[in-house]
Amino acid sequence: MKHRSIKVVTAAVAVTVLTGGLLAGCTTAEGEEGGKQTLRVTLANHVWTDIVKDKISDFEADHEGVTVEVTQLGEDQLSDQYNVKLNAGTDEIDVMMYRPLQEGKLFAQNGYLADLSDYVTRDAAWDWNDFQEGPVEATTYEGSVVGVPIITEQQVLYYRTDVLEKLGIAVPKTLDELEAAAKQIKEQGEIAGYVGRTGVSAAVTQWSSFLFSEGGDFANKDYTKATLDTPAAKEAYELYGRLIGQYGPANVSTDMSWPDAAALFAQGQVAFYSDASSLYQNLALEENSTVWDKVGYAPFPAGPAGSVPYNVPSWALGINNDSNKKDLAFDFVEWLTSPELTLEVQEAGVPAARTSVWDNPAGTASFPPQLAEAIAIGAKTGVGYDRPRVISVAEAREIVGAPIVVAITGGDVDAAIKKAQADFQAFLDDEND
Repeated sequence: MKHRSIKVVTAAVAVTVLTGGLLAGCTTAEGEEGGKQTLRVTLANHVWTDIVKDKISDFEADHEGVTVEVTQLGEDQLSDQYNVKLNAGTDEIDVMMYRPLQEGKLFAQNGYLADLSDYVTRDAAWDWNDFQEGPVEATTYEGSVVGVPIITEQQVLYYRTDVLEKLGIAVPKTLDELEAAAKQIKEQGEIAGYVGRTGVSAAVTQWSSFLFSEGGDFANKDYTKATLDTPAAKEAYELYGRLIGQYGPANVSTDMSWPDAAALFAQGQVAFYSDASSLYQNLALEENSTVWDKVGYAPFPAGPAGSVPYNVPSWALGINNDSNKKDLAFDFVEWLTSPELTLEVQEAGVPAARTSVWDNPAGTASFPPQLAEAIAIGAKTGVGYDRPRVISVAEAREIVGAPIVVAITGGDVDAAIKKAQADFQAFLDDEND
């Protein structure tokens, strides 16, 4: 099956879809005039949305009197609308698609997201325990479930099968083996050994898997103390810097995000590239890549703490705490995230958060077998975040990412880490004040 590219469209386009299907003999909704209800749902422009939107009439057919009104927005517009409407205490949004790692803590702390803890355990057949631990962690705030993860990403290792075979290099299973292989390939003088994101903010998410696998983290558990100056964090900074600065492409820029790094691999200039599993079509489809038939996939290599990549929900569904239709809203969320619909969505190429769809051959049939295996491994060993779990995420990423760039360019890493530690501690003190 040919996948659809999993990319968020950020064009300033709002689409409102009003659908309705009233069938006799079905459940009748209550609460509005004439027993009719309108459920207002705000979703992001995404391939997941395109798939499920066409099926909403099935939900309406099972809920007589219910009309689902979908507002579909680009990512920037979505954030703007939430910032305005949720802050004003609107009840005009019932179900909302949101980014747990970017705005989840802010929304939860501000009381925008309803507590779903009782809802997610009410139906054993829906099976909340089927959702992967990492994504669930990311949609839980202070012990309360505030969202249901729908789309996931794990960090995996992409590699050139032909290059490794030619040089007799085994697929790296550890970070030490990855560095040795990247060094060997670079010294051959034909292509670079490794590439990754280099931008001060963009690199943080991919560097996080190095940090976790070295045994480090951004801060302590309650985010009162920064931990960027620990031996584990220092090794993660230095290793990432060596991989790109010493074994990466010549004259590599320090403002690359994933499209730039992926393009270097897709153009055959690099042997190893580690990034999100959802990006694989940019490397493995013939129309996107000159090495499409020479791409291998492996779990993220292990460090002293093991293989600990991120396993994150890029998107989740929440319920507006000011909605007066919470029961109906969760009926809709439950339907959207049912095992059956989740499997159907994943069959169309959208990586999901349910363990059962990765255990089901139908759920992995359209993925390269090596990739499906790497994702399944990362889903079990990974953690549910890839950036600091704070409110002002963008500011935190700029602080944390600064030593990454210094390490890549061969600067004074110790000094950069010392400054980042002090800056991030001040940042945490301010957020906790």
